[in-house]
Amino acid sequence: MKISKIVLILFSFLIASGCSWVKEKPGAEKVRVASAEQVLNCKKMGSSTVSVKAEVATIARDAKTVQQELATLARNSAADLGGNVVVPVSKIDKGKQIFVIYHCP
Repeated sequence: MKISKIVLILFSFLIASGCSWVKEKPGAEKVRVASAEQVLNCKKMGSSTVSVKAEVATIARDAKTVQQELATLARNSAADLGGNVVVPVSKIDKGKQIFVIYHCP
């Protein structure tokens, strides 16, 4: 009985590690993620350091889910600042990433 509880708990964490808890704010759907080369003629609005949980109970979350959540948070920030493009300027480190926010024509 004890082993089945442990297996159930571990299974629950594995399922949760692939789930996304970040929701897109209104306006963020109009913000796109781009590269630095694509914003040469754009106005820099600011930057945003965003972070999410990279692990759940010492189990690493799915890297693609973490990346998508970080991009969503950056797009939410851009919408708040009036930007329409975000560019990641750092690699993901322990669930944290820096984005620069731009307004492009």
